[in-house]
Amino acid sequence: MSDAALLSLSTPAGLADPYPVYAKLREESPVFRSEVYDGWVLSRFADCQQVLADGETFRVLDAEWRDRHRPGWRDNAAMAMLTDLLPWKNPPEHTRERRLLVRDFTVRRVQQLEPAVRRATDRLLDRFADATADGTAAEFVGTVLYPLGMAVIGDLVGVPEADHNRLRRVTELIGKQVDPAMAPGLRAQVDAAAVEYRDYFTELIARRRADPRDDLTSALLARPAAGEELMSEGEVLNALLVLFGGGYETTAGALGNGIHALLTHPDQYALLAGDPGLASGAVEEVLRWDGAAQMSQRAAARPAVLDGREIPADDMVVILAGAANRDPARFADPDRFDITRDGGRGLFFGHGLHLCLGAALARLEMTVLLEQLGKRFPTLRIGGEVARRPNPALRGMASLPLTR
Repeated sequence: MSDAALLSLSTPAGLADPYPVYAKLREESPVFRSEVYDGWVLSRFADCQQVLADGETFRVLDAEWRDRHRPGWRDNAAMAMLTDLLPWKNPPEHTRERRLLVRDFTVRRVQQLEPAVRRATDRLLDRFADATADGTAAEFVGTVLYPLGMAVIGDLVGVPEADHNRLRRVTELIGKQVDPAMAPGLRAQVDAAAVEYRDYFTELIARRRADPRDDLTSALLARPAAGEELMSEGEVLNALLVLFGGGYETTAGALGNGIHALLTHPDQYALLAGDPGLASGAVEEVLRWDGAAQMSQRAAARPAVLDGREIPADDMVVILAGAANRDPARFADPDRFDITRDGGRGLFFGHGLHLCLGAALARLEMTVLLEQLGKRFPTLRIGGEVARRPNPALRGMASLPLTR
């Protein structure tokens, strides 16, 4: 029954609303061994948080683990690229690379982006206003959400606007790598996209070495202060790959889910439109109620016990963050969407050692957009049939037609 429930997440009904499935798992099989996912699946907040918090016992699926348990994985170009990146590394490599990256990717640098975020938001909402001036609907994902995320992260790392559509195409394909139900026929396309993505940023680094600019790529390549370590070119490349891909995809996904939630709960959208100061709280509720990143993985470095179940060393553990964020043991009345909720944060950005580096930037983008959306379009509504992306691991809207 539990594996059947997991398989149903990839059906049209499961993609539209996975939360009844998550509730069934929490109630009947909160910790179970899945043949479909080849690991233990967790759906309660306390268990998921415990695994994420204990980086010594539960480690990310790094190259060493994959060499032992996924023979031939290095022939998969997309997985080989992802495993080189910070989210798939354990200490001490993770500790060193994260420390070097946050030296330049600081809270202050994110705060300095706020004027650019506001300008990009205004420009894209102007475009939406023009497209809907005659009362017709405009597709909001393509008109606003992805262009906004691309504009912000592109400005940060130094990717010109002319390359945004190309990079969106390749990162969307790479994102299918984390879909447990990915069609085998897509493998060649996904691997080719990974090669193209890596080649693009290799060329960007070469250009910035020759002609430094005021962007994060140039900052990461610059000679550090006396006594500080220099990032290798490979480390700079990997930092850019994870920041760019992670810097817009999950944010756009969460915003699409959140705007859909607000407009299907018109009382909540009316609250936001009446008080734009509620935007930051609305962001936290959006991330909890229907976030984009629905699942992640760890492996037990030593035998462990979860909910009385013995987890052998090296077994994989799948964390269903989407289920954890609707756990009634953690959030009162969890299926109620309430932008004034004051019940703490969910696990959208992870927890512990691998807490998302881009969390502050994502919150900034989301807060500014929701604030301006409520101010400018108080009568906003859904103007056609919506469509979900066919990926239960990276939940988001493929199409969200809106009118005003």
